[in-house]
Amino acid sequence: MADLESREAKNRANNGYYYNNNNGSGGVAYRDHHRRHESDGGGWTSWLIPAFVVANVAVFVVAMYVNNCPRNVVAYHGKCVARFLGRLSFQPLRENPLLGPSSSTLEKLGGLSWVKVVHGNQGWRLLTCIWLHAGVIHLLANMLSLVFIGIRLEQQFGFVRIGAIYLISGFGGTVLSTLFLRTSISVGASGALFGLLGAMLSELITNWTIYTNKAAAMFTLLFVIVINLAVGLLPHVDNFAHIGGFLTGFLLGFILLLRPQFGWAERRDLPANVRVKSRHKAYQYIFLLVSLALLVAGFAVGLVMLFRGVNANDKCRWCHYLSCVPTSKWQCD
Repeated sequence: MADLESREAKNRANNGYYYNNNNGSGGVAYRDHHRRHESDGGGWTSWLIPAFVVANVAVFVVAMYVNNCPRNVVAYHGKCVARFLGRLSFQPLRENPLLGPSSSTLEKLGGLSWVKVVHGNQGWRLLTCIWLHAGVIHLLANMLSLVFIGIRLEQQFGFVRIGAIYLISGFGGTVLSTLFLRTSISVGASGALFGLLGAMLSELITNWTIYTNKAAAMFTLLFVIVINLAVGLLPHVDNFAHIGGFLTGFLLGFILLLRPQFGWAERRDLPANVRVKSRHKAYQYIFLLVSLALLVAGFAVGLVMLFRGVNANDKCRWCHYLSCVPTSKWQCD
C-alpha cells in the first residue's frame, strides 16, 4: 500500500508534484501481543481515525468543487479528466497526474507556502496543509495507510493520545519541510502518518520488557520505516516532511504510549508480604523526560528559525541529500 506526499512546484508551467510511497500499514500488525491483559484502558473503539478519513475525503471534494476545472482550465494544458463529473472533474493529466485540483486551488485552500507563512503571517497553513491532497491517488494511498496504521493504535491507546500524535507529528513534518523547501506548495498527511510509525517504534522500545518475540517485531518495524524513508530519496518526494513527522512521533511515543510493566495488573492478587512493583520502570521515565525536553527544544528552535526566515540549507549544506539524491537517471530540483 502506498502513501504519497505531494509537493507542488509553484511554477505553473512546470507543474511538478512530489510523491511518497509509504508501506507503513504493516507496522502494527507485526507487533507482538501483550503477555497480559491491558490494565491501562486497552480495548477502545476506534472512531477518531475513521472521522479523520471522512474529513480528508470531504475536504478533497470541497477542493474539487472550488477548483471547477471546466471553467478554469487553460486550453493548452489539455482537457479536464472525467468531464462527466462536471465541476468536480480533474485537471488535465499533464498538469496533475494524480487526478486532482490545480496548484492554485491548493494554495488558495491552505497549502503550505513558505512565503505566505513567513511573510504573509499565515502560520495556520502549517496545519491546514495536512488535510489537503493533490489528487485521488494521493488521497487513497494516505487514507489506506491511515486506516491500517491508525485504527489498531487507537484501539490500543485511545483517541486522545493517537489523535495528539497524528496532529503534532503532521505539524512537526510541515515545520521541517518548510525550513528546507521554500519554493513549493506542500499538501498531504505523510508527516502525520510517519509520526504514527515513529510512535510505534518508540512504544516498542519503551515497553520492551512486556513483549515477546520483540527482536522480530523490531526488525520488521525498522524494515518498513527504512524502506519508506529510502523512497523519499527519489526525485519529487518531500522526505523532510517524512523525517520531521517521524522524529516528532518517535519522541511523542516515549511520552504518551507508556504501558505499565509486567505484573502491575496482578498486584492486588499478591500476598501481603510481597512488595508491589512500581507502575513503570525507571528507564521509561528517563525516556519520557529526555523526549519531552528534545521535543520542546526542537519545536522552539524550528519555529524561531522559520519565522525569522532562516534557510536551513545554509546551516546544513548536505541535508538536501536527505530528500533527493541526484543520479545519472534524474536531477533534483
